[in-house]
Amino acid sequence: MRENYINWDDYFMGIALLSSLRSKDPNTQVGACIVSNKKRIIGIGYNGMPMGCSDEVFPWDNKGDFLDTKYPYVVHAEPNAILNSNSNTRGCTLYVSLFPCNECAKLIIQSGIKEIVYMDDKYNGTEGDIASKKMLDAAGVKYRKMNKIEVNLNK
Repeated sequence: MRENYINWDDYFMGIALLSSLRSKDPNTQVGACIVSNKKRIIGIGYNGMPMGCSDEVFPWDNKGDFLDTKYPYVVHAEPNAILNSNSNTRGCTLYVSLFPCNECAKLIIQSGIKEIVYMDDKYNGTEGDIASKKMLDAAGVKYRKMNKIEVNLNK
């Protein structure tokens, strides 16, 4: 039996990170992967414009007047994964490359996801991050940070 196979956390976070590469956002690429308690992927998403809203027409800027930035338009990776899911998300685990914002935390809680595994927490300590963690804690959603993944593509 082969012994150097990838573990589940590395596998699912690898899928989330690979999904993030689909994002056209020039500043922040985020990917998400929802996994059932039977270790089955039921949803994948990345941050991008809503269907029917052209990536070439809507802005990707992160500075300037609100309507001239990406913020009122982009759908985050987590809601995209939830909306793309092919099964009930209750009790599932969400693997995501960036810790969820407070708006995504609401959707995660409402969808019944019970655990979040994330890589980056670059907004740690901001008001949005504090609100997100406050809601997740109150709702009993666990979260844990992965510092790295180990993937050796050389068999």
